[in-house]
Amino acid sequence: MSFFNKIFSREKPNLEMRPLYEAIVREGRQLAWYEEGQVPDSLDGRFDMIAAIFSMVMIRLEKDQQLEQKVAWLTEIFISDMDRQLRQIGIGDMIVGKHVGRMMGALGGRVGAYREALQGGADLEDAILRNIFRGEKPDDSALTFIAQRLSAYHTALQAHDSNKIVTGNLPENGSIAQ
Repeated sequence: MSFFNKIFSREKPNLEMRPLYEAIVREGRQLAWYEEGQVPDSLDGRFDMIAAIFSMVMIRLEKDQQLEQKVAWLTEIFISDMDRQLRQIGIGDMIVGKHVGRMMGALGGRVGAYREALQGGADLEDAILRNIFRGEKPDDSALTFIAQRLSAYHTALQAHDSNKIVTGNLPENGSIAQ
């Protein structure tokens, strides 16, 4: 394929990562996060929960350097979806880029906070309180539920084969110890 064909091609190589992104969104929309975990069922709450699951997957995929391009494609899909969601709720063209930029900054911060909590010894509940509940403390049982479930999800992802993850085969909720 020539240089110009590559530039102007309608093929979208990032579509290979679409099943993984859809699996992340499905996990982030599981009712237990909102019912037992008391995550606010709002645009912000859903973004925060999807960003948490996205972060868990990103932390896992970082272990495999040969997946860097696929991780970049997954991030492109996330950005595209956030752009589309903002436009659907009526955010205008003039400011949608600023909103997406802030969301990407928030996502990067969340990945760092969860990485530090899960691998660096920081307090996971503190990261959850800041990044999912935005400082509004829920019931202790809800905070514990989210922390235990995200920790278990992280552990399950670590044991999961990278190739399965890339195809959207994520650990099942029922297989994650509570």
